[in-house]
Amino acid sequence: MSIISSTIGYPYIGGNREWKKALEAFWAGKLEEDVFLADIEKLRLERLQKQQDAGIDFIPVGDFTLYDRMLDTAVMFGMVPERFGWQGGEVSLRTYFSIARGNDDAVASEMTKWFNTNYHYIVPEYRQRKLTLTENKPLTAYLEAKEKLGIDGKPVLIGPYTFLKQSKGFEKKDIPGFILQLIPLYSRILNELSEAGATWIQLEEPILSTSLTKEDLQTVKEIYKQLTEAAPNIKIMLQTYFDSLESYEEVIALPVAGIGLDFAQGAEKNLAHLQTHGFPADKVLAVGLIDGRNIWRADLQNKAALLGTLTQLVPANRIWVQPSSSLQHVPVTVQSEVKLVATIKASLAFADEKLAEVTTLVKGVREGNQAIADAVVASVTARQKLAELPARNHPDLLQAVQSIREQDSTRNAPFKERRDKQQETFNLPLLPTTTIGSFPQTPEVRRARTKWRKGESTDAQYREFVRNEIKQWVDIQEDIGLDVFVHGEFERNDMVEYFGEKLGGFVFTEKAWVVSYGSRCVKPPIIYGDVTFIDPMTVDESVYAQSLTDKPMKGMLTGPVTILNWSFVRDDISRKDVTYQIALALRKEIEALEASGIHIIQVDEPALREGLPLKKSEWDEYLEWAINAFRLSTASVQDTTQIHTHMCYCEFNDFIDSISRLDADVISIETSRSHGDLVSAFNDFSYDKGIGLGVYDIHSPRVPEVQEMVDIIEQGLGVLEPSQFWINPDCGLKTRKYEETIASLKNMVVATNKMRERYAVLQK
Repeated sequence: MSIISSTIGYPYIGGNREWKKALEAFWAGKLEEDVFLADIEKLRLERLQKQQDAGIDFIPVGDFTLYDRMLDTAVMFGMVPERFGWQGGEVSLRTYFSIARGNDDAVASEMTKWFNTNYHYIVPEYRQRKLTLTENKPLTAYLEAKEKLGIDGKPVLIGPYTFLKQSKGFEKKDIPGFILQLIPLYSRILNELSEAGATWIQLEEPILSTSLTKEDLQTVKEIYKQLTEAAPNIKIMLQTYFDSLESYEEVIALPVAGIGLDFAQGAEKNLAHLQTHGFPADKVLAVGLIDGRNIWRADLQNKAALLGTLTQLVPANRIWVQPSSSLQHVPVTVQSEVKLVATIKASLAFADEKLAEVTTLVKGVREGNQAIADAVVASVTARQKLAELPARNHPDLLQAVQSIREQDSTRNAPFKERRDKQQETFNLPLLPTTTIGSFPQTPEVRRARTKWRKGESTDAQYREFVRNEIKQWVDIQEDIGLDVFVHGEFERNDMVEYFGEKLGGFVFTEKAWVVSYGSRCVKPPIIYGDVTFIDPMTVDESVYAQSLTDKPMKGMLTGPVTILNWSFVRDDISRKDVTYQIALALRKEIEALEASGIHIIQVDEPALREGLPLKKSEWDEYLEWAINAFRLSTASVQDTTQIHTHMCYCEFNDFIDSISRLDADVISIETSRSHGDLVSAFNDFSYDKGIGLGVYDIHSPRVPEVQEMVDIIEQGLGVLEPSQFWINPDCGLKTRKYEETIASLKNMVVATNKMRERYAVLQK
């Protein structure tokens, strides 16, 4: 067979978010289960048909999910936490969604970032429970595609070592036993697929793109030795992505039929590996040539040249051409965008357009480059026109970035001096209570914003609506008894998009949605030009809110690294330089807030951790400029102005020193879903600044009991001084409903008062 085209995965969201709408209708009781499953099946088949129509030779099946693929894998192996009451057999939808979202009786499983992406997955919990195969999900997907569409697909599954490393609930000594349970289950899946006619299975091992020890590699080797021996009749495509391999020689020696490598994020290093060490003559090389994580049109001239180099190293009949990762990280199609400026639209490629790029490159190998000459010229021309836009050419801003000095990122006084001045200024009680920023974005709020955007209401009418919402929630905060207030962010559609709309260098789409977690979808801004400050963005709402209360009001901003990591970013200059441009713009906004009387300012950086390179050897360089960018945006304020920041849902235990170097006066961090695991980090690191360990999970609809929050506070106070401790939810409250938000916050204040009373007694 000649060179073939393939994909690793395709968006399951639907062109108009049909997946999200079906999920939420089912959760709300508006769809019966059989109707819901029928709607989902229709969507699942449509996306397979679309890939077939695009000319993809090898189409993945089993990459579709009802919530999250790691959760799918966990329930398939019977890894259902005991608190959900599962008694064996196939896992019901009710139980499946309860693990992800929690229910009235049990908290949801932990959620964290999938490697260095903005996608959040549900962390499987092992807890020493015997594993069992509840359902062969890849087989079900394979048979569905074959029987209903005639597609002989490529079943896909999270690989065993990645699944193990991204799970929790066991110690190092338990790993061999866990693996011994996993291998027979994976083997059974593979053998049943082989019996059904499948020839290949894609086992995804992105963990191999991280820094691995010799012990890790020996474990991987043993896993795949046992797996291929137990299932000899099916070919394994060992798929890596998100970066190059660090242990190239060890990985290509694994006893599998094919290796998938990333030639977008990791092109230079993976190519060097191939040129230096070669590639096994008995394996297929799956070339991740088209960037699966960014939205820019490929330079097909350079891609075709790279593919030509690769075909000199590996025969074309042993090469698959595909995106570098699953296309779930990009929107569905550019064709839905009818309002974009032509030059920008022509430079974009979403999932459907990336399929076309893959098949174009394959055609070039099969028929010669002349057969794709027009497509190559079109791609080069589109990128050149984008480069020539005035928005990409601000020499003064380039000079400002190059002229940044160390003192520009340093506060006037050290934290201990600032803390005393701030306490004198604000006179806050022990264990001050606050929220992270947003309050419920009710249907009324969303309708008002939609009417305003469509021109059906005036600027004045919309401003009055927002002010009424702010006043309502200032009154609610007074009634609840919080200590530091927020205005609620009712004017904001998204914490990044809102700022991008007010800064230069951004462009926005209408339907370019991607999944962040569960049914939560975001429409990332596109940074196509130089980022410039235009006018104050948050001052009006913050100042109005402060005028309604004597309590301190937090100004709320999204930090420079998060704006970067939650946007699709231009690829013609470094991410570092883009971040510094954003930081300089936010610095002006923070100075405007301070000048207007707002002296507690929260600059959220929930995406700081997710930007870390996969390889630890590259962490220091990233952290140096990422931390410096945060400090650059915040360092010019007075000592009496208190800087807060917020992070959520990522592993902090090896990151706590970097958090301290942000030099924020207060940081809030999620701890509720991790059930206090983060607290252990403070046993090993002496953290000296203010910190709020989120005391309840806002991603679940359940209202937490007072005692649950008391328990979390007690855990935190076991390793932190009471004078450091703030009490808050673990994230913003925009996705929650009105009643549950008020009930949860009231319980939070009751829990706080219980702890204050306890300390008052101890001090007597």
